[in-house]
Amino acid sequence: MTHALPDANAPAAPVISFDDFLKVDIRVGTIVAAHPFPEARNPAWKLEIDFGPAIGIKKSSAQIVEHYSPDTLIGRQVAAVVNFPPRQIGKAMSEVLTVGFPDAAGAVVLFAPDQPVANGARLF
Repeated sequence: MTHALPDANAPAAPVISFDDFLKVDIRVGTIVAAHPFPEARNPAWKLEIDFGPAIGIKKSSAQIVEHYSPDTLIGRQVAAVVNFPPRQIGKAMSEVLTVGFPDAAGAVVLFAPDQPVANGARLF
């Protein structure tokens, strides 16, 4: 899934309740496959991410080609929102939103734990 990147100098979003935060289910998973996605409007990879037995393997389209190649993605843990509805991206269905932060040039840098954690672990 793709969305416009927010400006790093923009003010914080409006205040939400903790219950609203808990509605967004962000989990860690391990990338088990990464494929070219030449049909994408913007350069992207098609990812298959293992979120453990409760959630399983989910697909994501990620605009991360500037910093990552398919061979460097396999085995990497990433964070993703797992409770958004699936979204059609070109000819692919993206089931989760893989999250990251923009670098100085606006290219996406993946968000991931700095130590291995269990696939399916939830951000809190």
